[in-house]
Amino acid sequence: MELRHFRYFVAVAETENVSRAALKLRVSQPGLSRQIRDLEDEIGFSLFERGAKSLKLTAAGKTFLTEAKSVLQHADEAVKKARIVSVGVGGEINVGYAPSLTVQILPVVLRVFQEKYPGVRVVLHDLSTEEMLAQLCEKKLEVGLSVRPSAKLLRGLSFQELARYEICVAVTPKHPLAKMKSISLEQISREPLIAYSRKDYPEYHVMLQKLFALVGRKPKIAVEYDGVTSIVAAVESGRGFALVPSCVACLVGPRLKLLPLRPSPPLISVGAVWQPSAKNGLAEKFIACAGVGK
Repeated sequence: MELRHFRYFVAVAETENVSRAALKLRVSQPGLSRQIRDLEDEIGFSLFERGAKSLKLTAAGKTFLTEAKSVLQHADEAVKKARIVSVGVGGEINVGYAPSLTVQILPVVLRVFQEKYPGVRVVLHDLSTEEMLAQLCEKKLEVGLSVRPSAKLLRGLSFQELARYEICVAVTPKHPLAKMKSISLEQISREPLIAYSRKDYPEYHVMLQKLFALVGRKPKIAVEYDGVTSIVAAVESGRGFALVPSCVACLVGPRLKLLPLRPSPPLISVGAVWQPSAKNGLAEKFIACAGVGK
C-alpha cells in the first residue's frame, strides 16, 4: 500500500465519481479504477458500494476515509518539517510596521514569506517610526516597515524602498472641497489640520513644514493623534482635514474622500529598515519576499 493509493481513494470518495476524480488527479479512468480495486484487494474489504450509475462509501469506507486523510496530512507535515531542516530556516522574526503606510505591502510580504519559510514564526509589532528605529538598534526587531527615515536616524541601519505613495488630502464627503478633483495647498492652508503626533512621527511634521513653506504659511494643526484610526475618525466627524498617503484609500473606503494635491509634492518613500549586522539572515529573506510580491 502506497501514499498514492490513499490519494486516489480520497479523491474518488470525495467526488463519488471515478471520472471526475480521474480528471482531478490527471490520470486515466481505467487506471484509477484498477488502483482502487488493488487497494480493496490488499486490505481485504470493499470501500465502495457500486451501482449502475452511483458510487457510495461503505461503512468501512467512511472510517477508512477519515484515517486516509489523517495519513496524508501527517505525510504533508513531515515533508514541510523536513524541508525546514534541509534549508536550515526556522525560528522567529520580529517585524515592526506602520499600519497606514504598510496596508498594501505587509499582507503580500507575509503571504510570500510564510509560503517560502513555513517554519519561521512572524511576530508583528504596530509601532511608530521612532519606536521601530530604537528597537532595531536594541535588536528587539529584525525588520521595520516604515517611511524612509532621515540619514541621521538611519546611522548603522540599511533601508530598501518597497513603494512610493502620493500625499493626499483626506476630507469628509460632506466637506465643501470634497467635490473637487484636486486641491492646492493654498486652498487648505487656512483649514484645521488633523495630524499624526509630533512625538511619535517627527518626520511627518518635517514634511508638513516643508510643504506649507511653499505657500509661505505654517500648518494650522488643530489636534494630533498617534494612529491612523483616530485620524480617520476625527476627519469623518468634520473636525478638519488630514494629509495622508494614497495607500490609506483601502482603509477608509467611502468614509472619506482622498484628493490629490496639486502641484504634486514629492512622493512618500516607504520601505524596509534592518540591521545589516544581523546574523540569522531572516531580515534579508523577509525583505526579498517583498520583491517577489510586487
